[in-house]
Amino acid sequence: MADECPKCEAGLPPWLATFADLMSLLMCFFVLLLSFAEIDAIRFKKMAESMKDAFGVQREIPLNEIVKGTSVIKQEFSPGKPEPTPIDEIRQTTTQVEKEHLDVKEKGMEDSQALDIDEAKAAVQAQLEQEVQEQAEDLQELLEEEIDEGLIEVETEQTKIIIRIQEKGSFPSGRANLNPDFFEVITKITEVITGTPGNIVVAGHTDNIPISTKRFRSNWELSSARAVTVVHAILSNSTIDAGRIKIEGHADSNPLVPNDSRESRAKNRRVELIIERGGDIDSGEVIDVSGDA
Repeated sequence: MADECPKCEAGLPPWLATFADLMSLLMCFFVLLLSFAEIDAIRFKKMAESMKDAFGVQREIPLNEIVKGTSVIKQEFSPGKPEPTPIDEIRQTTTQVEKEHLDVKEKGMEDSQALDIDEAKAAVQAQLEQEVQEQAEDLQELLEEEIDEGLIEVETEQTKIIIRIQEKGSFPSGRANLNPDFFEVITKITEVITGTPGNIVVAGHTDNIPISTKRFRSNWELSSARAVTVVHAILSNSTIDAGRIKIEGHADSNPLVPNDSRESRAKNRRVELIIERGGDIDSGEVIDVSGDA
C-alpha cells in the first residue's frame, strides 16, 4: 500500500506573512525615495536648449497659440531640415498678433542700434572738442608773448584750432613778402604746430579795397600769394610733414567784421593757420595771410 501524502494544515503557510511584510516595506521604501527625488531644473533647461539648437528651432510658441504640427516633433520643432539655422528667418506661419510683435521687436532693435551709434558719435565728438580746447590752451601759453603784443590770436571752433596772424608786422601793404622781423614769429608757431595732430589749412584774406598791380591782378591773387609765402616759411622747418598742409586764398569773401572802417579793414587783413581735427570740419575754412589791399 502506497504511502499517503501528509495532510496539509489549514490556512496560509507561515512564510507568506513574512513575505507580505517584506513587499509592503519595499513599496514604502520606493515611495519615500520618489517623494525625496528632485528635478535639476537648470540641467533640464540646458538639455532642452541644446536639443533646440540641434534641431534648428527658431522661436518659442506661446502657450495660448494653437500648435500647427500634428505630431510631438512638429509641435516643438520647425518642420525644416534638422540643421542649425543661425539666419534670422521664421519658417513657421504665425498669427497676426505674433507678426505684429515681431515687427515691433525688430523696429525696436533698429532704433536701439541707431541710438547707440548716435551716443557713441556724440561721446567721441565731446572728447575731441575737449582735447582741442586743451591743445588751444597749451598754444596760448606757449605764444603768450606774441598774443600780448597783438601779433596773433588763438581760438577754437568745435574741433578746430585757429591761429590768426594779424596784419600788424606781418606783410607790407599790397605785397606778399613777409617782414624779416616776422620770420621769428613764424618759426615759433611752426615749432608749436609740428607737435599738434591734425591737418593744417593756410589761407589768405584781404579787405574789400580792390588791388590791381603788375604782380597782383586782384585780391584773389594777393591773398593766395600771402598764403603761399607763409607755407614756405613753415616748411623751412624740415620736421613738419608737407602732406598736412593745404593752401587757400579767399580775398575779401570771408571777412571777420564788416569793412566799414580803417580798423575793421585792418582786422580783416589776416593770416590764419587752422589745425583741423575730426571729419566734420568745414572745407571752406582756411589760414590767411594778408596786408593792405
